[in-house]
This record gives sequence, C-alpha cells and structure tokens, in this order.
Amino acid sequence: MDDRTADDDPAAAVLAANARFYEAFEAADLDAMSAAWEHATDVLCTHPGWPTLRGWAQVSSSWFAIFRNPQRLQVILTSPSVTVVGDAAWVAVDENLLDGGPGQTVSALNVFRRRDGRWRVVAHHGSPVLRR
Repeated sequence: MDDRTADDDPAAAVLAANARFYEAFEAADLDAMSAAWEHATDVLCTHPGWPTLRGWAQVSSSWFAIFRNPQRLQVILTSPSVTVVGDAAWVAVDENLLDGGPGQTVSALNVFRRRDGRWRVVAHHGSPVLRR
C-alpha cells in the first residue's frame, strides 16, 4: 500500500511502512532503511543492549554497522498492534529473530510520523525478552 493513497486507512498505511522497515532490516539494505526513516535531529533508536541513539547521523551509522555483519537475520513479527493519532502512530510488535541458532525475541515499539503524506520511522526501541 502506498502511504500517499492511504488517507482512508491510515492504520494499514502505518503497517505497510512498518513492513518496509523490517524488509530493509532483513535484507540489510541501507538505502531502503534510509528511506524508511525520517532524517531529522529528533529521531531516536535503541537497539537491544545499546544506548539510545539520537539524530539521524547516529541512527544511520548504527544501521551501517549492523548491516556490515555477514550473518543475516530472519525476522518473524508477532502480536502487532497499531495506533494512529493524527500524524503520529506507533506499532508495538514482537520481533522473533532467527539466525540459525536458538533465536531471540525482542519486544519492539516503532513510532512513525506522517509528513508530506508519507509515514516514516522517528523512533525504534527494541528490548530483549528474557527466556524463562
């Protein structure tokens, strides 16, 4: 779904933008990840185990470092929940990360802002779910 034609269903447009974020992540595609994010000084990103990164320069550098890792992850999303309030939206989702080992679950919150008709990520927070 194109963000620009989704005024009648903003929740679906946000979920489509969220899907593009994870497609870029799985593919280790820096250009696609860059297109998913708003390039602003107020964006935030907290990868599991990392301090919070502030501003597009730090966030983009983190994705560059992550994508340099030759090991690729498969991400299976479960329990997505989307909320839209005006030009802001957030998606809470569990990321089930598979890399050939035992796997890991990360509870994530992705925040989006709509500008010029497009939904882009302005904050991503991932927190590992501890195994019992």
